[in-house]
Amino acid sequence: MLVAAALIAPASQARTNSGKIYALVTAETLNRLVVVESGRVIKRLPMPAGPENVEAFPNETAVVVSTRAGAVTLVDTRRLQVRRVFGGFDSPHIAAFSPDGTLIYVTDDARGELAVIRDRVLDKVFVGFGAHHIAVGPKGRRLWIALGERARSISIVDTANPRRPSTVGRVDPHGLAHDLAFTPDGRYVWVTYDAGSVIRVFSARTRRPVATLYGGTPPQHVIFGRARTVFERTAYVTSGNDGTVREFQWRDRKLLRNLIPRRPVITQREAALVVRERRDAPLDHECAGDRMHEAHDRDARDAEHDPRADREHDPAQESPRERAARFRFAGSEQERVSKTTPARGSAPVR
Repeated sequence: MLVAAALIAPASQARTNSGKIYALVTAETLNRLVVVESGRVIKRLPMPAGPENVEAFPNETAVVVSTRAGAVTLVDTRRLQVRRVFGGFDSPHIAAFSPDGTLIYVTDDARGELAVIRDRVLDKVFVGFGAHHIAVGPKGRRLWIALGERARSISIVDTANPRRPSTVGRVDPHGLAHDLAFTPDGRYVWVTYDAGSVIRVFSARTRRPVATLYGGTPPQHVIFGRARTVFERTAYVTSGNDGTVREFQWRDRKLLRNLIPRRPVITQREAALVVRERRDAPLDHECAGDRMHEAHDRDARDAEHDPRADREHDPAQESPRERAARFRFAGSEQERVSKTTPARGSAPVR
């Protein structure tokens, strides 16, 4: 039962005092935060009821959001101890760190609030009912918050004074938005959807869409590679029902390849992405939120390479489901765009 929970629950990463990397996994039905190192459970921390999401930052802190209990828990990731529990939430769901890791933002969709937390709750501001997924600008001056898992509106929050955020506007996502993320340069926001096969790229300055890409069957999630890593030029987009990850070069929005994980660990409830680092590597990289950690797959060590995992997108090699989804997408978009829409000269999005 614990193994099943570990496979489907959102995960994060942290480091032990010895410098080893380990995974933090929420076991929702067991009300535990499970610490896993090299495939072995080394600790279970009790959590308030219903821990759903976990976020970690290299500053020795992780935050666990327990929706059912209406609580947010701070965890010391060096000592593997609960540091503090904050109550007073109705339905907290998503947590995100400021770029410097000093502040934590938590959305409460029932109250429509964004909470700012450090060693205490510094402020709560109304951003719109249904507040859910959060995109944090790389300079920490703006947040885009999807108002629901099927959001018809996105709230923009000014965090120039990060302890006292304020709502400064709304964006029409042109569909039922699900997840969103800033590009590493902060100029654009990629928005994925709970209905439809598109990814829309919005200008962070004008708040208008500038390009549309093919993202596969919904719901989709998106993550950008960290700066100063081998992944810094790439964006990864999950396709919920396809069980596929699409790898893009985010600057020119070119589709590089479709990745098919060896195990079906991508679910509609999480933003976990599994990608292959190189064709002959028996090592998977699992991402959640804006984090990336290495998860060794023992069964994959001796397995033969699956050529589907690294194939370039070739319509002749598409599965019937992929082909049907692409044609539905082309019809609904009047064949205005393709899955490899270039950054410049793309058709305007209506």
